Amino acid sequence: MQKKSHIHFSYPPNLHELDLATLVSMYRERGIPKKAKAGEYFGCALTQRMIKDGKWWFGRHYSQKAWDELLTKSCEGYPLTEVELNVLGLAMIAEGEPPKRDYVEQNSGAISKLAYMIVNDLKEYGFLSIDDQERLMITPRGEKALQGIARRIYDKKFSAAMLHVNRENTAQPTIERAKKKEENEQANLF
Repeated sequence: MQKKSHIHFSYPPNLHELDLATLVSMYRERGIPKKAKAGEYFGCALTQRMIKDGKWWFGRHYSQKAWDELLTKSCEGYPLTEVELNVLGLAMIAEGEPPKRDYVEQNSGAISKLAYMIVNDLKEYGFLSIDDQERLMITPRGEKALQGIARRIYDKKFSAAMLHVNRENTAQPTIERAKKKEENEQANLF
């Protein structure tokens, strides 16, 4: 499915390089207002304008106006990305029994350490509920948030085709095999 907008939050693609302590620290500090040192400025990642203070997102800074523009309908202030779309979407499309937490984390499109924190936060915000068997269920608030991020990225209501696990354009790596030489092709050493 083709994206219609890239104006939404996204996690840096190389988060797997970070140790757990750094990742947790960066995740917990997202959205915190930061002020530039005297005589210095930040560049707003969305507007490309110089700003004295802005909200921080994994090394990027956003003016308050840009931050508000990136927030999606019904997100209740929680910055949603494609990873949250995948987590909420997997919980929503579950037929019969709700999906297990580990399955959702593995198919979220993020590294497992980040996915674990995201699931916890979505539960704390009331977008998900988790039962005693570690099954995830989307709440009505979560459904509204899911529709908001789906409309932002794809300009459509949520559908299963938007999920990371259902994308057809996922690269399937292939390994080229070396050709085996015939026994009689061995080089003469003498």
